[in-house]
Amino acid sequence: MKKLHPYILLFLTLLLSLSSQAQTFSFEQVKSYPFPTALTSSQQGSRIAWAIDEQGKRNIYVAEGPKFTPRRLTNYLQDDGQELTSISLSPDGQWVVYVRGGDHGSNWNNDLPVNTSFSPVAPKVQIWTVPFAGGEPKAIGEGANPVISPKGDRMSFTRNAQVWVAPLDGSAPAKQMFSARGSVGSLEWSPSGEQLVFVSNRGDHAFIGVFTNEQTPLNWIAPSFTRDRNPRWSPDGKRLVFVRTQGTGGAPDSILAAKHQPWSIWTAEVATGKATKLWEAPKTLAGSVPGTHGGVNLHWAANDRIVFLSSQDNWPHLYSIPSTGGNALLLTPGNLMAEHIRLSSDKKWLVFSANAGPDKLDIDRRHVARVPVDKAAMEILTPGTGLEWTPVVTGDGNNILYFSASAQRPALLTSMPFKKGKPTLLGENLVPTQFPTKQLVTPKQVTFKAPDGTTIHGQLFEPKGGGKKPAIVYVHGGPSRQMLLGWNYSEYYSNVYALNQYLTKLGFVVLSVNYRLGIGYGYDFQNPKNANTKGNSEYQDIKAAGEWLAKQPQVDASRIGIYGGSYGGYLAAMALAKDSKLFAAGVDIHGVHDRTVASTLRMTAPDRYERAPDADLASKVAWQSSVTAYMDTWTSPVLIIHGDDDRNVQFSQSTDLVRRLEAKGVPYETLVIVDDTHHWMSHGNALKVGLATADFFQRKLMKTSNAVGKK
Repeated sequence: MKKLHPYILLFLTLLLSLSSQAQTFSFEQVKSYPFPTALTSSQQGSRIAWAIDEQGKRNIYVAEGPKFTPRRLTNYLQDDGQELTSISLSPDGQWVVYVRGGDHGSNWNNDLPVNTSFSPVAPKVQIWTVPFAGGEPKAIGEGANPVISPKGDRMSFTRNAQVWVAPLDGSAPAKQMFSARGSVGSLEWSPSGEQLVFVSNRGDHAFIGVFTNEQTPLNWIAPSFTRDRNPRWSPDGKRLVFVRTQGTGGAPDSILAAKHQPWSIWTAEVATGKATKLWEAPKTLAGSVPGTHGGVNLHWAANDRIVFLSSQDNWPHLYSIPSTGGNALLLTPGNLMAEHIRLSSDKKWLVFSANAGPDKLDIDRRHVARVPVDKAAMEILTPGTGLEWTPVVTGDGNNILYFSASAQRPALLTSMPFKKGKPTLLGENLVPTQFPTKQLVTPKQVTFKAPDGTTIHGQLFEPKGGGKKPAIVYVHGGPSRQMLLGWNYSEYYSNVYALNQYLTKLGFVVLSVNYRLGIGYGYDFQNPKNANTKGNSEYQDIKAAGEWLAKQPQVDASRIGIYGGSYGGYLAAMALAKDSKLFAAGVDIHGVHDRTVASTLRMTAPDRYERAPDADLASKVAWQSSVTAYMDTWTSPVLIIHGDDDRNVQFSQSTDLVRRLEAKGVPYETLVIVDDTHHWMSHGNALKVGLATADFFQRKLMKTSNAVGKK
């Protein structure tokens, strides 16, 4: 056999190497990443705990300083759709407590079981406890929202809207702690562990109560015709701070007009129940109750300071004020939002995620930040091109732990000294070898103008190679969300980021658009005029995204698709209904379509003598804000996907739309996910949804421009 010339052999070797480097990846591979959540630390020492979802197998992990080597503590080795939430450590770090089951990101029925495996015996939503050192977890009982006593001897939790208590080690059965009218929640032990404060929600009003023991009557704190919430103890356990908002009622007011939502901060003496107003939010729209992560984020901190979050200057900023009153101190000035806010064990520091840093692109990232509770001296601790979120400070105050990611690397646990220093990436071995880190693209920040002149941000994913390519607009849900320049801190949107990377690999240009109603760009951006059921003004941002894509030299303007989930499904369906000439095909994942069933319109109930002055107009505008109002102009093909145990968007929204599409002769396909929720608790179902979406777009948009899905 004739030997190959050495230069030819070298050329073939290099060609084989390049071919290997350009090797494509599957959706299963890019979805194989581990996703960490619910990071928490013990009040003493350096112990931490968190959960990791590894292709649907969800387990508790723990670690301890100084090395913080991750160690799997539980052995749930099936993709059974059972989430892990409410993870906490006893003060001494000896015990880990968690809830297994339910759907705690839902709008209703969050404590009901999820049965994605179709088991004839329904799973339970239970509280579990397990030693940090290892051992078999022990079921404490059915319930949710466990809170460990500062003494570390027992925990309280909620079951059927009442409070129960059990020993931390599970040595005795759980029992009801006390009985109170209303739906009871927001539990917090006093610093001594002798008392428990709670909120009793009674419909149009809510009270704050304190339980001491079975022999002592419940102590109601300054009951009034208001909604009191977010109670927090003073360090000495003698006082409480809480938030007060208006109770339900009053004469019907305009539905369409934007209105200030008043709120104030109060302190109270526990012994007497006497309360005093400490601070009142400005009577402006931006001074309304904040609508970002954690709401008011109220804490009683060191040096007798009360810390809270307010958007009064258009940005979700942290403030602090003396508990005796005075001027509120702005702790985090600048055009940034504070998220995932935690108070250190010594109560002297706030650590949080911020979309700020030295790079102008940081507005579309997250970095770990900290600030003293009594001084406007904020520091960004993790600048750079990565993303970092949900920081916690260890009980000994020596380290900060957080999750970090990049455009290519999925989220992993990371540690750094509290006094600052080089971060240490932990658990890299948890990323599967088949995960295609080096083959993922880096999305680019792009901006474009909406018709009214507002600047809209997006992330552009571009495949390699020349020529005109099909393109896809991705629309997030929420709508109070922000897509980022890398792996997202939300499991739902991490899943979407993986799908956008996969679509890019298939040859699509993908634009993820951060439309108005989303977070990250200030109060005014999050609360635009005439949006949602009041006119759907945010849709102009989605159409502008499609039109911007159509003008790009690498995009075939006749082959632009759109997809989204939840509120993003609503806007994707709106795009298809209103602008089929622009959007050639789309995927609507558990979207809302008829906005006349929204809660706003309950105020127009015809059986009430008094009606809002604009009740009829509000009903008309809500209909005009509905996808179903534009069926006559919908011609593009659509894939409709919905889980029939959805607890965020009624399954009937998609059932109704299918009937309407049938009647109009619009080409459509469907995928029903039986017994799964809005959040795809089953990894297998998440794969099914992603693959179906990609397949639909390949069939509809990878054809010649004259045959794109138009029947």
